[in-house]
Amino acid sequence: MTQSVPTRTFLDFAVNAAWQAGQLTLAHFQTGVAVEQKADDSPVTAADRGAEELLRRLIENRFPGHAIFGEEFGETDKDSTYRWILDPIDGTRSFIRGVPLYGVLIGLEIAGEVVVGVAHFPGLKEMIAAARGEGCRWNGRPAHVSDVSRLDLALVAYTDGRDFAAYGRAEAWERLQAATHTQRGWGDCYGHCLVATGRAEVMLDPIMNPWDCAALLPILQEAGGTFTDWDGEVTIYGSNALSTNGALFDPIMEIVRGTV
Repeated sequence: MTQSVPTRTFLDFAVNAAWQAGQLTLAHFQTGVAVEQKADDSPVTAADRGAEELLRRLIENRFPGHAIFGEEFGETDKDSTYRWILDPIDGTRSFIRGVPLYGVLIGLEIAGEVVVGVAHFPGLKEMIAAARGEGCRWNGRPAHVSDVSRLDLALVAYTDGRDFAAYGRAEAWERLQAATHTQRGWGDCYGHCLVATGRAEVMLDPIMNPWDCAALLPILQEAGGTFTDWDGEVTIYGSNALSTNGALFDPIMEIVRGTV
């Protein structure tokens, strides 16, 4: 039914859906919303669940044959070429503390390749959206990575400094800190989108899930950067993630691999 649908149609739909979900999250933001702990000890709120429920309804109404995979409610059992991958609030820890650096993430995977990505930051009124061949746009304007090509001028973002040691990356993190100019804990999807919009050169996450990554891969690629795992593979299934502005990909990989 949707074989002939242009990618741009999916992108426009995802932008609108992310905006609607973002408005739902704002109704709970900075209100002291109740927090529960999931089985993996990560926090969840009514805003996380409500936003994903809304996204699922929107997708099911518009594209009833498509599969859906979300952080809060798992994966549908539909066998489809099309799969929407959702993170209703990426950065729940920021959200529950009233920090606006959380995002609504929507990715569309077609035949195993993620070709549409949207990251909406409701508290910041920022929308970053991309689709293969359509470029990347930041609040409607073209978005591009920076042209910084020297490590000693690079800004590196990360989520939680403790995670590097916890996942066996402490030495790599020490080398990166020594080689780069500035390191800032602007974490979760926001750090990756800083790279896509030229406000940082590198973002590192030693632990990731597919719903954390799906929207980000096309955003970084269409902005002229790279999104890979720590082995340099272009994937959303690598359990970790590394975004760069492209110009610094090779030297960053050398540091991560310990070859310099």
